[in-house]
Amino acid sequence: MDVAMLVCLLALGAVAGFAAGLLGIGGGMLLVPFLTMLFTWQGMPQDLIVHAAIATSMTSILFTSLSSVRAHQRRGTIQWKIVFAMAPGIIVGGLLSGGAVFAALSTAWLSLFFAVFVGYSGWSMLRNKKPKPSRQMPGMVGTSAAGAGIGFLSGLVGAGGGFLSVPFMVWCNVALHAAVSTSAALGFPIALANSIGYVVSGLNESVARPGMLGYIYWPALLALVVTSVLTAPAGAHMAHRLPVGTLKRVFAGLLFALAAYMLFKAWQAFGG
Repeated sequence: MDVAMLVCLLALGAVAGFAAGLLGIGGGMLLVPFLTMLFTWQGMPQDLIVHAAIATSMTSILFTSLSSVRAHQRRGTIQWKIVFAMAPGIIVGGLLSGGAVFAALSTAWLSLFFAVFVGYSGWSMLRNKKPKPSRQMPGMVGTSAAGAGIGFLSGLVGAGGGFLSVPFMVWCNVALHAAVSTSAALGFPIALANSIGYVVSGLNESVARPGMLGYIYWPALLALVVTSVLTAPAGAHMAHRLPVGTLKRVFAGLLFALAAYMLFKAWQAFGG
């Protein structure tokens, strides 16, 4: 890894860590498009770039989520009851996604999948549709089932689940700031389950290419983590200072930009 690549990764980690704390998204959705650019620049094989970007992004969330959670916990806004209810489903969904389905999908389909789900999440957040006042989080079984879906889909796009869990909790009348904080805590089990899956499903890559741990490119992971864990608390602090409307617009704008880039990558991969 050359100096320019290292500097880019350190800067990217700092921005992603701040976004993780601010928006409860684990930083993954921000990382994937930029890691795709950097791995392309580095000359990584085309059929591996998006897989490596997603897996490396997800694994970094193991560290940024812990840093972000500490900051949110000081505010007392994490809904631990929701975290514990979702965690079993998240682990099952993440292992299934990262350990089986992820390796079977091509770069083109992974890119398209990322673009569609991230774009939809941005639209859902921006339209600001009010949930029914009587709606609440489902029971233990329903919440765990939602966690399984979030863990599975997160594994396919390399994100900490905030792009689904935050809108879902807001839809169930959880206050936005509490939803962001709780989503940050959910990032750890999502990242853990999927990271294990990426290592197992990508064992052939570990043998064939230096620097790979399954589908995870560990030199980039180390560089990202160094700065992301330092900036995540600053993002969490800012999340509690911004008004709800502003937080939603920032969240939606970021998602739209990332969806557009990955849609372009999908178009390229499909032969456009």
